[in-house]
Parts: sequence; structure tokens; C-alpha cells
Amino acid sequence: MTKLSGTREAGKADSWYEGDPDVLSSELDSYLSDVPASINNKNLPIPGAKVIIAPHAGYSYSGPCAAWAYKCLDLSRAKRIFLLGPSHTYYLRGCALTKYARYATPFGDLTIDEPIVQKLRETGKFQDMPTHNENAEHSLEMHLPYIHKRITQTFPSEDQYPTLVPILVGDNKGLEEKQFGTLLAPYLQDPDNVFVVSSDFCHWGDRFSYTAYAPGSDVSNLTSLTYRTRKPADPPIHESIKLLDQLAMDAIAGGHHDEFVDNLRKTKNTVCGRHPIGVTMAALEELAQGASDPDKYRFEFVQYQRSSLVEVYSDSSVSYASAYAIV
Repeated sequence: MTKLSGTREAGKADSWYEGDPDVLSSELDSYLSDVPASINNKNLPIPGAKVIIAPHAGYSYSGPCAAWAYKCLDLSRAKRIFLLGPSHTYYLRGCALTKYARYATPFGDLTIDEPIVQKLRETGKFQDMPTHNENAEHSLEMHLPYIHKRITQTFPSEDQYPTLVPILVGDNKGLEEKQFGTLLAPYLQDPDNVFVVSSDFCHWGDRFSYTAYAPGSDVSNLTSLTYRTRKPADPPIHESIKLLDQLAMDAIAGGHHDEFVDNLRKTKNTVCGRHPIGVTMAALEELAQGASDPDKYRFEFVQYQRSSLVEVYSDSSVSYASAYAIV
């Protein structure tokens, strides 16, 4: 059995987000206060919204969008928080667990839930994250200050703070995502648990090797722009990107894992958290079998933003989306 030890330091502080805790706290408070107090006639946080999708770019880019998901998140009964993110620093097949006992944030440490991590490890289905790669993985770290901020807003004392279960989700096929979804479904159903799913959406531009474009807004006739392409106007590139992201979000909101996988196969949309989303969708879909409440077990998107509005081939952008699901 791997004994958890040590603290993963806040490696992105002062680069991807403000490292000074007072300044960072004020920044997150500002992002959260900009979110309405209610969405679709539902007061925030939304009761039962135990699962969110939120972005993981630098806070100056994605922080305002992430606030929408975090303000929806219902932590009132949470005893642990599962954090699922994609691997950016090494090729991973399957899923991997931490060997750390704590994750640092500028606000203080988050405690890893060692009994749950060990229980997952004992299934034989998980690898261990290599320490160097885990330290560099921003898909996990960018959520830690928001998580700490929200739990301090929810719980009056530190001894009530939920523990953390970080899971790195690798490059898995659809069937493998379903298998991990089945494994995690009981944890998702447990009222003591919440899930944070880390994902940006379309990465568009030559530097991302993705320049898909829908001429005439016809997404069934996608082409790839090149440096020879003039500035297209029907639609503008940023509207074509929005169409591609909307298809992916519609597939996610539809609640059918296979349809999401099929959408990405067709469009090749560069949704970097496709696999954490896929695993979570598979778990939700399993829980939804026979459910009578149509508002449960399906994601509802509440915000969509882009880092810039692309107009010409030489531009680039990353898309961000926030969603919640009631369990």
C-alpha cells in the first residue's frame, strides 16, 4: 500500500494566478460577485448541484467563467471533493492517483482523502501520478484556490472542510471511459461527495494544429483554414468556433456519453478535458437509468467565453465553459 506523504506546492502561483492570498481572495470574490444570485429562477448555489465542469486556464482568462460553475456548486453536505483533470504533461492511458497527503494553495492546504485514494488504488485500475508531472499539472492546480475559497465560504471551521480526491484522467477510448464511469458512479451517487471536472473547450489556431472552419455555418462541411485563407466572414471565424463548441456542449447536455464521443470524432474539437468529461458523463448516465426526474444527472451549461474573438487565420483562442449537474 502506498502511504501518502508530503505536500504538492502551489506551482502556478504568481504565474497562472496571483500568489498573494489577499489579492487572490479579492480577485476570486470579485469574479464570484459578478455572477447573478440566481440562474433560470434557481438561487445559487443550486441545491443538489454536486457536479461541475469548469475551465483551468490562467485566471485572467478563465477565472470569470469558472466562477459561474463554482457559484452553482452545492457544497452543503460535502465531505470530500473529487477533482478530475486531463494530463497535459505526459501521455497517460487509464487514470492516475496522487501520492501526496496534501495539496497547497495560497490560502492553505487541502487534505487528500487517504482512505478513498487507497480504496481506489486497491481496485488495480489506477496508476500513480509521476511526481514531476503531477507538480506541473495545471488542470488540477487551477481549481484548488477556487475549491478552498468555496469551502471556507460554506463551512465555519477547518475541521469540517471536505477532503480532496485528485484523479488524472488519461487518453481513454469510449469503452474505457464507461468502465471508469461505472467504477466512480457509486462515489458520485454518495451524498457526501461532489465532483469538479476540469476542462477548457476549443483550442483554435495554428499553434494548436486546429483551424477547423464551418463555411456558411454548415458544420457538416468543415474545412481547415491555412495561411493562404483570406479573412472569412460567413461566418466570422469566432462564430464558427462557437458553433463547434455549441455542438460539443449540446452533446454533453444531452446526457448520452456515446453522442459526445461521436461529436468529437466528427469535429475533432480540441476539448482538452474530453476524457474527464467522458468518464463523468458515463457515471451520470449509469445513475440516470430509470430516473424519473429529467433535471437530474445531466449537465446544464451556464456560461461560455473565449480568450479572444478570432477573425483571421493568424489569431488564436481558447474557449471556456461552465456547467453543473444535479445528482
